Amino acid sequence: MIYELKLQPRYYNYMLNGTKRIELRLYDEKRKNIKLGDTIKFLKEPDLNESFDTKVVGLLRHNSFEELISDFDITILADISMSKDELLNELEKFYPKDKQEKYGVLGIRIDIRKEFR
Repeated sequence: MIYELKLQPRYYNYMLNGTKRIELRLYDEKRKNIKLGDTIKFLKEPDLNESFDTKVVGLLRHNSFEELISDFDITILADISMSKDELLNELEKFYPKDKQEKYGVLGIRIDIRKEFR
């Protein structure tokens, strides 16, 4: 299966540069169908005219972003230039705690291989 997800330029670049290897999303109806081996096409906001494909190599279910973030180093969640607190604050702008409690969260481990670029 192939999915499309939008990314803000900062996180798009982190992923494309290889520092961000886990995409963080709510585990809502849209993400419950993602399986190992699926392809995710990431589109760069706002124009959506740049993209790259990745392969899903891991799925990490957690109750909250705070819990998920505590299990991993910032260097694979975003970039060393960010703190975990800054990342958590950014995530909570899009996915408030009440939505995290309702759905849970998902860490999508991705692989950007040359054949996907």
